[in-house]
Amino acid sequence: MELANLSKKKSILIIDDELDIREGCKRILGKMEYAVHTENCGENGLRYLENNNIDVILLDLMMPGIGGMEVLHQVRNLYPNVLVIILTGFATLETAVEAMKQGAYDFLSKPVMPDQVRIVMKRALEKHSLTLETKKLQLERQKTLADLDTEQSRIRGIVESLPNGLIVTDKTGKIVLMNPAFLEHLNLPRYQKPGSKLDDYISDPGFKHFVEGLSKNDTDQNSEEATYEFCTKTQRNLLVHGRPILDDSKKYQGVVLVLVDITAVKILDRLKSEFVAKVSHELRSPLATIHEQLNIVLKHTVKNDSNNDQHILTRAKEKTSSLISLIGDLLDLSRIEVGASGAIAEEIDISKLLTNIVDFLSTRAESNQQKLTFHPSTNQLPLLIADPLELESIFGNLITNAIIYSPPKSNIDVYITAEDSFIVVSVKDDGFGIAEAHLNKIFDKFYRVKTDKTRMITGTGLGLPIVKGLVDDLNGDISIKSTEGKGSTFTVKIPVSKAV
Repeated sequence: MELANLSKKKSILIIDDELDIREGCKRILGKMEYAVHTENCGENGLRYLENNNIDVILLDLMMPGIGGMEVLHQVRNLYPNVLVIILTGFATLETAVEAMKQGAYDFLSKPVMPDQVRIVMKRALEKHSLTLETKKLQLERQKTLADLDTEQSRIRGIVESLPNGLIVTDKTGKIVLMNPAFLEHLNLPRYQKPGSKLDDYISDPGFKHFVEGLSKNDTDQNSEEATYEFCTKTQRNLLVHGRPILDDSKKYQGVVLVLVDITAVKILDRLKSEFVAKVSHELRSPLATIHEQLNIVLKHTVKNDSNNDQHILTRAKEKTSSLISLIGDLLDLSRIEVGASGAIAEEIDISKLLTNIVDFLSTRAESNQQKLTFHPSTNQLPLLIADPLELESIFGNLITNAIIYSPPKSNIDVYITAEDSFIVVSVKDDGFGIAEAHLNKIFDKFYRVKTDKTRMITGTGLGLPIVKGLVDDLNGDISIKSTEGKGSTFTVKIPVSKAV
């Protein structure tokens, strides 16, 4: 599909077999002065795309005939500039997540709310415009970066109309081009001119390191762009997309950076986390009551009820226990996301803490016919200033995972030592292990590795994301080495700067 005229009315295609959904979304988006067209099946939607330019597609996953996933696949191959937003019901949530991995921009859960549709569509069209504008800039750039000054008058209109901040530097780090949106994002005077070093405009240390990393990147410009997020002095959250600029011989000439204001998105994320935390808190108490009542019923009806009744009550008890565990994980995750973790800091002897955790979990390991062993350091370790509940959650989760994902008669070893400026704790098992294809996803929320050996193991998929969030709060690092069928080793490094 050719690059669309950036000033034309935005076109949206709705593909859904439910008339109410189609008409409802059309009414919502029509009020925003978008050109909206609807189709009732995948076949008709693809046929319409052959003869019409579309910016964004609202696509239902569950349709007769050609399903949503197949439509998504064809759109990504034939119309790469078109953004796809998935419409999904609860039953297709996992499929929606898979669609996101396959290239969908976002998804909306049915029944859709007008405000959700407006926010997601506005964000999608902004991204679509930025993508088209960036590609247009790339097509228009026919000379090297040294000729950019002579071309500024020709592209000034495009650059200044961009809703997001744009800056281009030369290979020495000086800004040679910037637009008004960049100055607005940084709360700088509009009369500010290019020519100074990037550090004079943005003092964030992480941003400087990010740009230095781009300057060392010798990959092709078609490679995936890097991103960095930081907060300005005026509490504005900015997401930076960056690419190195290379000449025909692949030599570094500078960087192009796009700054997107995501403050509103951050606020929405925080509100979402607060909502999840509130709902989870309200559910935990009645579920705990139900769980205890089921315990009482089971104790008093053992002799009177049939085996089938006992089985039903036991399953109900197991399900309530799983829900209580899920709610606990959601509350922990919400506290991490809103920055409420680590509120109680005190001096901690980490060796003593690990000894207590291992002693507590040894009974569980022994019931699985496993041997859990703690190997303390032979050297004196410094005390840590941290929240003990955070550390217990980190290492309790890691050791529990090792117990769950290891077969009977296996060994689980916990080591602690000091290396350079870090206290290092490793949890090693000779259990089921993790295939290499899964290693970069295990810290994603709700992601669980399912194999023939592990598919019957229940869990929320939130344990490792919680561990990762807590380790990040400590300015630490967590890594994993694993071989499928031979076991895994999780290593947590906590900087000694946190110690006394």
